[in-house]
Amino acid sequence: MKNVAVLGATGSIGRSAAAVIATNPERFRLYAAAAQSSGDELVKQCAALKPAVVALADEKAARGTEKNLPAGVRMLAGAEALVEIATLPEVDTVLCAVTGTGALRAVVAALRAGKRVALASKEVMVMAGDIVTAIPTGEIVPVDSEHSGIFQCLAGRDKSEISRVTLTASGGPFLNWSKERIAGAVCSDALKHPVWSMGIKTTVDSATLMNKALELIEAQHLFKLRPEQLEVLIHPQATVHALVELCDGSVIAQLANPDMRIAIQYALSYPERPAQRQAGSVDLVKLGKLEFSAPDETRFPALAIGRKAMERGGAAGAVLNAADEAAVGRFVSGGIALPRIWELVEGALEHCINFDDGTLESRFAADAAARRYVMEQTT
Repeated sequence: MKNVAVLGATGSIGRSAAAVIATNPERFRLYAAAAQSSGDELVKQCAALKPAVVALADEKAARGTEKNLPAGVRMLAGAEALVEIATLPEVDTVLCAVTGTGALRAVVAALRAGKRVALASKEVMVMAGDIVTAIPTGEIVPVDSEHSGIFQCLAGRDKSEISRVTLTASGGPFLNWSKERIAGAVCSDALKHPVWSMGIKTTVDSATLMNKALELIEAQHLFKLRPEQLEVLIHPQATVHALVELCDGSVIAQLANPDMRIAIQYALSYPERPAQRQAGSVDLVKLGKLEFSAPDETRFPALAIGRKAMERGGAAGAVLNAADEAAVGRFVSGGIALPRIWELVEGALEHCINFDDGTLESRFAADAAARRYVMEQTT
């Protein structure tokens, strides 16, 4: 039995994690759950899974929610609650599914406390992958479907055997749109993802392919790869999540239905692989075909921007991540056109790079500078 703490419990990944825990009561217990402000969803999880501790970063929401909790559930509140939840001595595994930069300190604290971190928040590795992977205690098991796929393909392999690692992208809703049509896309267009059900920010990132830029940086740090060893292929069926080419020319692929519960369960149970009871198995006959193509970087320049950040290293990932988050916010509110996201992120990389001294604080400084830059620019 493993005690699990879920950071970001009320988001799409958090709800999927709750489903995995509920269907594996002999293996996992939801010991603690944390969210930003969604008290009603947290109360539902408490009723179903009976955690010992919950937390809301929004203190007002915490006060309003506490009276509705089942007897015996302890409520924590405030910005430091994530760190407290992540370092509870009773917790074995911390599933981190917090969007944005809020999870970084909690992940660092969890690793220093010797926890397993099941990591779904790509921002952690993008902002400070070099710092996080240098922590000698704890372990990280990736939850993102692509990084989980790479992790599984690399199991037991010597680094010298690895020639190339490929992440796949569905292509998002604009896969077959012209450059001119993309320029006129609005938020409701970007949110019509053909395969995955995700939060607003992640879905917009999928539409712009900025999610793959972030994932390239994440993979570089997680697996200690050189930038030239990483590539992206468009794969509309979203069934092959990763491919690893070995030095002898062999290619190993990981396939699974596009359901995050598979990767979540694997991260919680690793190195064991219990039967998966919810998402089913891949039916290749029903699929009929698996298609792959190179991304069009003329229509989707995000990957080139991501590679630039990879090559610069240091705080460049923090700048890219923060600038994208701020630019997506402006796009979602109707303040800028979609192509302006790429322009603002690239501009931030040029103007906000002198912040790195190898500390977490320098990454937060770079993050703040990138956000200021994006918000100060005109449409």
